[in-house]
Amino acid sequence: MSINARPYPYALPEHPPALIIIDMQRDFVEPGGFGDALGNDVNQLQACVSAIARLLATARRLGLPVIHTREAHRPDLSDCPPSKRLRGNGSLKIGDRGPMGRLLVDGEPGNAIIDALKPALGEIEITKPGKGAFYATPLQEILQQLGVTHLLFTGVTTEVCVQTTMREANDRGYECLLVEDGTESYFPEYKSATLDMITAQGGIVGWVAGSDPVLAGLEKAYGQD
Repeated sequence: MSINARPYPYALPEHPPALIIIDMQRDFVEPGGFGDALGNDVNQLQACVSAIARLLATARRLGLPVIHTREAHRPDLSDCPPSKRLRGNGSLKIGDRGPMGRLLVDGEPGNAIIDALKPALGEIEITKPGKGAFYATPLQEILQQLGVTHLLFTGVTTEVCVQTTMREANDRGYECLLVEDGTESYFPEYKSATLDMITAQGGIVGWVAGSDPVLAGLEKAYGQD
């Protein structure tokens, strides 16, 4: 079984892949959060929510592992390098108080995953202090315990946290596919460039496919006869 993808079909293993949902948190997706404070049009990211929701519902029904990530720092910011906090000219910095609480701080209202994609009981939630989900987290150990070899990536933003995590996974030997309409960027041209970089040179980082062929492939491979 495989998914119709580019640069060529993505073969599905006997053991189901994991669905990775990167940073679909209020701080990035809603007005008043960190993304907004950086001067971005956060409405740009809403476009991927429906595709992710469909994938999430199918993953739950078919029994695929689901892993949600949030970019978050401790309240004392001990895991936030000064270089990260001070970079940029936004009106607010990481740790400052905004309309949804302290920006990118674990436990604050703005750091929660949006209601439409809220983790279900038993689903894994990774709190990561960096852009990549493998850095300073137990993600590698969790995937090894699950016996997962293939990863389906969704979330935001395409060129930053999603691409960083996908490259980290690629270096660790995972077969990675990015769902094209399940990811978004504040800058459409950056998303387009990232998809090209991932699939260049015969899929040097991985595969890209739309949610429809991904859902069709998952149903054929793991649905009940």
